[in-house]
Amino acid sequence: MSKNVKGSGLWWKLLLIPVFIGLAVMIYLDIIIRSTFDENKWAVPSTVYARPLELYEGAALTAADLKTELGLLGYKFVARPTKLGQANIRGNQVHIYTPGFQFSDGLEPPRNISLLLNDGMVAKLDTDDGVGLLRLEPVVIGGIYPAHNEDRLLVQLSEVPESLQAMLVAVEDDSFYEHFGISVRGIARALVANIKQGGISQGASTLTQQLVKNYYLSSERTFSRKAQEALMAILLEFHFSKEKILEGYINEIYLGQDGPRAIHGFGLASQYYFKTPLADLPIDKQALLVALVRGASYYNPWRNPERALNRRDLVLDIAVREGRLDSELAATAKAKPLGMGEQTASSTKRFPAYLDLVRRQLQRDYKVEDLSENGLSIFTHFDPLVQSSAESSLTKSIARHKRNGLSAKLEGAVVITRPNTGAVIAIVGGANARYAGFNRAIDAKRQVGSLIKPAVYLTALEQPEKYNLSTLISDDEYNLNLPNGDIWSPKNYDKKDHGDVLLYKALAKSYNQATARLGNEIGLDKVINTIHGLGVEQRIAALPSVTLGAVDMTPLTVAQMYQTLSADGFYTPLLAINAVVDPKGNVLKRYPLAVDKRFDAGSVYMLRHAMQAVTHEGSGRALEWLLPNFEVAGKTGTTNDLRDSWFAGFSGDMMAVVWMGRDDNVTTGLTGSSGALRVWADIFRQRSALPIQNLPPQNITVGWVDRDTGQGSQGSCLNSIPLPFMSGYEPEIELRCNQGVKRVIEWFRDLVE
Repeated sequence: MSKNVKGSGLWWKLLLIPVFIGLAVMIYLDIIIRSTFDENKWAVPSTVYARPLELYEGAALTAADLKTELGLLGYKFVARPTKLGQANIRGNQVHIYTPGFQFSDGLEPPRNISLLLNDGMVAKLDTDDGVGLLRLEPVVIGGIYPAHNEDRLLVQLSEVPESLQAMLVAVEDDSFYEHFGISVRGIARALVANIKQGGISQGASTLTQQLVKNYYLSSERTFSRKAQEALMAILLEFHFSKEKILEGYINEIYLGQDGPRAIHGFGLASQYYFKTPLADLPIDKQALLVALVRGASYYNPWRNPERALNRRDLVLDIAVREGRLDSELAATAKAKPLGMGEQTASSTKRFPAYLDLVRRQLQRDYKVEDLSENGLSIFTHFDPLVQSSAESSLTKSIARHKRNGLSAKLEGAVVITRPNTGAVIAIVGGANARYAGFNRAIDAKRQVGSLIKPAVYLTALEQPEKYNLSTLISDDEYNLNLPNGDIWSPKNYDKKDHGDVLLYKALAKSYNQATARLGNEIGLDKVINTIHGLGVEQRIAALPSVTLGAVDMTPLTVAQMYQTLSADGFYTPLLAINAVVDPKGNVLKRYPLAVDKRFDAGSVYMLRHAMQAVTHEGSGRALEWLLPNFEVAGKTGTTNDLRDSWFAGFSGDMMAVVWMGRDDNVTTGLTGSSGALRVWADIFRQRSALPIQNLPPQNITVGWVDRDTGQGSQGSCLNSIPLPFMSGYEPEIELRCNQGVKRVIEWFRDLVE
């Protein structure tokens, strides 16, 4: 064989190497295209919903609250609601056209609703289908996003207005329906420009290439990346229809920024900018969204309205010029202003503290990627109306204290639940409720002070043969020898000794000496067991000072403890989540009520009686005028040097814990009564509709005792008071005084004088 023949064979082999490499690359890219795009592998974040507002005759509801709820839902207030998502509130007359919603337990269809509100209640409800109970769609309170923070609302091409499709193609790729993924004419034009500039200065991207770049590739401007983009665009066109590619583009393209959340796709952009479904968007607003494709930040209609308006009109002109939009429709659209409503707070910043709790509870059952990529719907117990009151009450109080000369670094936290269910309905994580950083409600461990005292007294009342509310306890000076030779001598807040006092009064007045004596007399192990029984899971050292609250807890932990007290001694784990549903409507998991009886109902009833006395004659007596004629139970908490101000308590329909303090643990100058209690009272004044219902359990009997000595007495005695006792342990009547007539005379004398 000649050398020429051998040489030519070698050249052929050398030429085949890049061919094989090219084929391998093409096969590899083809596999990527077919295995991903065909399955629409977008990372769709989970959506977190609030509780739905229920409407029925007799429901507690004001026009102001309903307007707030509808505003959060994005309703448009018009004179005459004729479209889904419109409403009218005129005085106490309300007309709503709901869009309907697919809940975890069934469909709530679209409805025309008429309401008559009267005295803070729904007096009359009329619907077009005659139902007497319905739910509004739930407010979206946030989402759980992928690491890259992309958010999108996937739409099918059939849901996208044809006029929007036409404008998009006209502006971004007028030969979209003719080319095979790349535009030869565009490439030639860009090539000349790039040669003149000596690099990549101008692209020739078709819609298909833009989709490939956004979906698969980086945005670097190199020849190799552009070549890969072109090849993948051709492969994409080979395997998929124009309609499928256009639908993919419409769902993928970046159209704005909502705080850390990136707005992708026209479906979500329509909701974000206009609070309107894409299918219902008018042409002028469709054109504005198309305008954002060229630069969502540059043409942002809130920051740059004039620039956005000019670009919108240009989109309409191009669509007319390319013959894809009727000139009269375009002229009508151009005559309209931008019509941008006020930019609302980022949904990622609205309720960060509550979303933090949702994430933590979900991560017990789900992987992070499942939550951030699979488009789950997470239904929670969150109540936006209660949350609003909690936020405003805390921020107003902190601002007031700062004006009065207290530290500018004052902080706070609030946790609110429903008694008996353990549903967490609101959380405030700090003075700046929109700050998504340190969540004090969940993570700030602070000394709880006197908030621990109900656990000490409940431990005693669980032993009815030894203790009841009238048992005398010494509040004289208390000295306890410690194992290291030191002497522990706690003092009362008022620095006074009060002698022998009734057990209930020792709690109501928050006497430290009496409580320390009682707790150590009962046994620290028993007190700690009670604390654990109330729902506190953390380890607690068996130190005498535990009886006075020398233990660090978060507001959420305190809420779990007081939740059990509000639920008659039944432990119910605090839950933010109601159900998790997949994109097809299948319920993946429900979070039902879990109940565990931890304490005798009679013991808890007696303790609650003492905690009600806190609000009448003890450290929380300011509630007598802050919440007049409204029965509640609770306990103040104040730590050494006034570092922490606490109040925890409950009514018949709400339980809440409020903490105020500084992150650096410096004194605040606030007691539990002067700080946290005022915030708590303001929240309950606005949101609690049901006082405590004092219905004693069957094992409780009411007896009369002398208020000073605790001796059993007749009810007619002037110094007697009624107290609940465990049946069989009522005090024997030792004081008899038939003074009914005398009582009337004393009452008449006081009236005259």
